[in-house]
Amino acid sequence: MALHFYGGNGSSIFDPFAELSSILACGNDQSKQMARDASAVANTRVDWLETPEAHVFKADLPGLSKEEVKISVEDGRTLQISGERKKHEAQKSDKWHRVERSYGSFLRKFRLPESANVDAIKAQVDNGVLSITVPKTPKPQPRAIPVE
Repeated sequence: MALHFYGGNGSSIFDPFAELSSILACGNDQSKQMARDASAVANTRVDWLETPEAHVFKADLPGLSKEEVKISVEDGRTLQISGERKKHEAQKSDKWHRVERSYGSFLRKFRLPESANVDAIKAQVDNGVLSITVPKTPKPQPRAIPVE
């Protein structure tokens, strides 16, 4: 895969997904599936916000129900969000004019910091936005120890 750089003001930005269209155009079935999966991962955008009380993850997952999304914690501290966008099954009489929405499996992993309370994670889906809240464990407060 060639590395592509672009930028109009003298800055260069690495674009790891620039070759996806050429892979889809001339690759074999396995490379086409790999490119579609990479595209699905790239198009699953996630915001991670840290507040004083929690880590909040928000992912845009339009068209997916809560049953189609899996959230897990692996190895004690790795938050994993996965699922699959199904391809629309067209009838023989249907005629596609444009296909731009990605489909296929997606997977995102985030290494949580030591302060994350993985036993109290909550998740909800609202209007196609998945929100995951990972509360922080309270910091130990200094305490005075009386001398007897």
